[in-house]
Amino acid sequence: MPLRFLFLMSMLCASLFSYAALPLTVGGDNVPSLAPLIKKVSPAVVDISVSGASKVLTKDAKDLLKFLGPNAPTQAFSGLGSGVIVDAEKGYIITNYHVIKNANSILIKLISGHQYQAKVVGQDIQSDIALLQIDSKQPLVAMTFANSDKLQVGDFTIAIGNPFGLGQTVTSGIVSALGRSGLNLQNLENYIQTDAAINSGNSGGALINLQGQLIGINTAILGPNGGNIGIAFAIPANMVKNLMQQLLEFGEIRRGILGIKGGEVTPELAQSFGLDVNYGAFIYQVTPDSAADKAGLKAGDVITAINGTNIKSFAALRAKIGSLSAGKEISLKVIQEEEVKTLTVTLGGEGDNLQAKTPVIIFEGATLKDTDEGQVTAGVNVINVEKESEAERLGLIKGDVIIAVNRTQVKNQQQLITALAESKMVTALNIMRNNRPIYIILN
Repeated sequence: MPLRFLFLMSMLCASLFSYAALPLTVGGDNVPSLAPLIKKVSPAVVDISVSGASKVLTKDAKDLLKFLGPNAPTQAFSGLGSGVIVDAEKGYIITNYHVIKNANSILIKLISGHQYQAKVVGQDIQSDIALLQIDSKQPLVAMTFANSDKLQVGDFTIAIGNPFGLGQTVTSGIVSALGRSGLNLQNLENYIQTDAAINSGNSGGALINLQGQLIGINTAILGPNGGNIGIAFAIPANMVKNLMQQLLEFGEIRRGILGIKGGEVTPELAQSFGLDVNYGAFIYQVTPDSAADKAGLKAGDVITAINGTNIKSFAALRAKIGSLSAGKEISLKVIQEEEVKTLTVTLGGEGDNLQAKTPVIIFEGATLKDTDEGQVTAGVNVINVEKESEAERLGLIKGDVIIAVNRTQVKNQQQLITALAESKMVTALNIMRNNRPIYIILN
């Protein structure tokens, strides 16, 4: 390779780095290298080994009903993943919920070789985030959060994790896309897409920028047989940070509620409403007395930004709102009756029972409503089922009351959504029909 080329490449790379590090030298010419950066941040990434026991599921309905009984069989399992130290003093580690799900033992291994048992501080199934803690006798290195809202397609990325249990591995790429959703991976989706090589075991690991800051938690890949094909997804750092703060403050997620139903801004919809934008979250309906209603949002409005950051889709808005806590004040940029407005909204909470005031469609063709206080059977009422709909095909009928998913009792729509998101294999709805319990197998 010509020395002049190497020199030009080194000058280009030097402009990308904000930290002071001497580049490597070959034949007297500077050669760009990520080695100084990796040496600095890699101690903040840990390997995770888990073990535990999970209930056995089969595709046979009779076996499933046996599983739902009190003597359900269990099967031992073990797994591998990654995590990121985000507080060196207190030993806090962020990873994916699916990495530590059902684990009885969570072993953390540092790059130094030291190992510690971790405890679970909190977790959020809908976003696939878990917060762990270790009591380390050795000084730890933590990774700082970047502002993921400032990411752009084309920004350089570096992934650090534990693929296939090989130990700490580093790959690089770029931000391929932002605001990815509709992947049916989790309930709240607003992923960073990257082409950095990520494989099984990378889950919970770090996606960083060239300043060594955390821009996302690697969580999923799209590829045959679980192998890398250059399409991977990470949960944005801002979303992770917001959820972590809730877990530390409350010990749980107290999710903020805006109080709207909506969808994507399609070209047809934009043309029909005379909109100058082809992105954002279109509001179909505003829940009475909700946070959105009190702030002045109306059906037909288009939300294009939250706290100064553009919103590409309704799913992205939902994910951002879902990572904020109840009582949080936010700023929304809205197109309302052809006028651009900025509205300040204080998010409501689940305790406000906003979801119960307006029927919410969860299963296509079925309209659901939380049971009223004092109703004999607590759960979710099926108040209407459209003919020839997916809900009718599943076997739901008007008058059903959904009381559980598998063995998890549900008393409202939010609990129903959470239980469905957690159910990864065969899903059975426990329903009261004409005062008698029945089960409907969904898959």
